Amino acid sequence: WHENRCDFTCWYIMRQRGQVEAGGAPSRPEPPMHLAVVACGERLEETLTMIKSAVLFSLRHLYLHIFAEDQLHASFMEALESWPGFIRSRFNYTVYSISFPSENAAEWKKLFKPCASQRLFLPLILKDVDSIVYVDSDILFLQPVDRLWAFLSQFNSSQLAAMAPEHEEPRIAWYNRFARHPFYGRTGINSGVMLMNMTRMRSTFFKNDMTSVGLRWEELLMPLLQKYKLNITWGDQDLLNIIFHHNPESLLEFPCQWNYRPDHCIYGSNCASAEEDGVYILHGNRGVYHDHKQPAFRAVYEAIRQVGVPLCVRFSKTSVHYSIFNPCKFNIHHSDTPPLLHCPVSLPS
Repeated sequence: WHENRCDFTCWYIMRQRGQVEAGGAPSRPEPPMHLAVVACGERLEETLTMIKSAVLFSLRHLYLHIFAEDQLHASFMEALESWPGFIRSRFNYTVYSISFPSENAAEWKKLFKPCASQRLFLPLILKDVDSIVYVDSDILFLQPVDRLWAFLSQFNSSQLAAMAPEHEEPRIAWYNRFARHPFYGRTGINSGVMLMNMTRMRSTFFKNDMTSVGLRWEELLMPLLQKYKLNITWGDQDLLNIIFHHNPESLLEFPCQWNYRPDHCIYGSNCASAEEDGVYILHGNRGVYHDHKQPAFRAVYEAIRQVGVPLCVRFSKTSVHYSIFNPCKFNIHHSDTPPLLHCPVSLPS
């Protein structure tokens, strides 16, 4: 996906969106999928690259909730508004200031990484949003967001969140070897990709080890931090592990291919679902997008970062709508077959 990169992916995505004529009337638009991200410090470009990947691979409309330090707001809006109209029509967005409970704001903001614990407060801030996908800024979508969103329909009556395990191999996992606090399941959970039914989160009373009665989400967070702050290493992710340790029936696990991290390939390959079906979401933690320790991770990030939005064109049986960012030349024989593409530059292998 260099700025001059085009291939079958473009045709496939546009066909999935119904922009390739295949007969039949277009379906009625569905409600948008909600996607949240938090950006502080030097995370502007990384976050925009994540958003680019999400918009590229989304089939339904997206609503982006971008939580960022105030000095980043203008840069986010300038970048997003510069994207061409038919791409901008694929999503709406709101940029929010970072916001924590006033009495403990400094403590929450410094927990683990700057602003990372903002995700814990999404159900309390976005009170009119039913469900949301939260992702870290170092996430890249390699499959439609819709496929992740579909896990919401798989929730049973007690489940209100979904995450992937922190690890699949207990012998090299972190939580079961080093954690000094309760954690979920055998190896814990990773919160870099988190699907939430926030309506349920706001109304549920959570079991805990501090009181004999259940506590609502907003009642639970600060007491939990006060009890465990000297025992946690990974900040808000550790707090989520503690919460779902006591409420395992409330969590749905999705496969590791939806949160594929360097840990899945540093000590050999240990994500079976990715081996079988490929990586669906790439999570470049450990800073691997920006160093040379994991060349494959960096190559994918650089490909998406450098691409001009949009990647592809819309086309029909009779016309081709060229992107001003994409000089690829199309020779289309039929709308039901991928176009022949002539691109002067391709991705590094």
